[in-house]
Amino acid sequence: MKNFAKMLFVAILGGATSLGTYHYFEDGKVPFTTIESQPITTLPVTFKGGPLSSTNADFTEAADRTVHAVVHVKNVQVARRPRNMQEYFHGGGEIEKGLAGTGSGVVISQDGYIVTNNHVIDGASELEVTMNDNQTYTAKVIGADPKADIALLKIEAEEDLPYLPFGDSEATRLGEWVLAVGNPFNLTSTVTAGIISAKARDLGEFSGNPSSFIQTDAAINPGNSGGALVNINGELIGINTAITSQTGSYVGYAFAVPSNLARKIVEDIMEYGNVQRGILGVSGTQLNPTVAEQIEISESQGFYVGGVEPGSGAEKAGLKKGDIIKKVDEKQITKFADLSGYLNTKRPDDKVQVEFLRDGKLKTLLVTLYKLSTYKIEKLGVEVKDIAREQLKDYDVSNGVVINNVTREDLARYDLKGVLISEIDGESVKNIEQIQRFLKEKSDSEPISITFVWPGGEQKQIIFQ
Repeated sequence: MKNFAKMLFVAILGGATSLGTYHYFEDGKVPFTTIESQPITTLPVTFKGGPLSSTNADFTEAADRTVHAVVHVKNVQVARRPRNMQEYFHGGGEIEKGLAGTGSGVVISQDGYIVTNNHVIDGASELEVTMNDNQTYTAKVIGADPKADIALLKIEAEEDLPYLPFGDSEATRLGEWVLAVGNPFNLTSTVTAGIISAKARDLGEFSGNPSSFIQTDAAINPGNSGGALVNINGELIGINTAITSQTGSYVGYAFAVPSNLARKIVEDIMEYGNVQRGILGVSGTQLNPTVAEQIEISESQGFYVGGVEPGSGAEKAGLKKGDIIKKVDEKQITKFADLSGYLNTKRPDDKVQVEFLRDGKLKTLLVTLYKLSTYKIEKLGVEVKDIAREQLKDYDVSNGVVINNVTREDLARYDLKGVLISEIDGESVKNIEQIQRFLKEKSDSEPISITFVWPGGEQKQIIFQ
């Protein structure tokens, strides 16, 4: 298995988790290599039942419907080339445009909303979208979720556009016929067929970033990124995102972000301007025979709860360390991707029914999901998140946000992860939204005074220029 893993490459991988901290016990993780593409309103949802059982199924209607709603996305980057030192220092020079990459996108509403992969549009100065009838539009980015590798674009057209309705990716079945439609190698409107060969595929074993993909054997290549995976009814059940390959091109395995997750992200961006993630509030690992032996339990399937976040919905409902989650609502949990994939389609304040094993007995609890927000303070080079009120006792303060990550190299040596920010310029900090509002009113050139608080109550004030 390790030798096989070392030969794998991926077109792109974006993942999101709704659990909080998670840990793995498996060995031999190998990172995927990125392959670049070649040089609210609720959205329509339909589902007409299961796939046709006959292997002589007719794909023509689904293909015809899909090619008109799948677009060619061109990532154009603009650079200014100074011709002399004066232009170098004063911003002059010739403007040059270059094609940074191409991919695909799917029109999901008649008024021009388009879903694609974040990696297709990342870093673009301009985005050019070409329809199947060769009509070309300039697109703007409405929002994106890099973790799930989903982006939402908008184009303005004078007429109603052909679009694809979302299908129910949860209702898809192994062996179901699917079509992949996109623009591989700049070959526009390409249709390939295959079957769903796996669901809730977790690529985290190799990437370190778990997710829950639909796996298919429909041929997908660079340039297909952001294109449509549809069922035989022509309904969108996935956004084609990644491949495994020894060469960088398709060799039999491809992966798509499930439509239920893509639709939820798109609607969040439309309604809230960002992605709303419902957090269960547990950490732990998926079970397998090796893990079960290590922690001395008999169960080899499910999610083992190694810890519960203080103040979370999981703690308030009564989940405890050592519980084994077997089902959430009607979703069977056999591995981590089952759990993360389902929770990623939920929002804060949603309630889920959690079925779990405790001391060999099945129990059920109703858990309210909560919101875990993070915010990057660019000037400081730190990422912060809100903290539960109960945890503030560890710092002997009544307010603050906790540093979740440090991105500045010169600060990394101070081990600030887990340290609170309790005050900015003498004003008490209570949550991330307050920090965002405060910093918007500050000029980048103004100094900022930050009060840091370590566990135990030690405080230090530092002024950042």
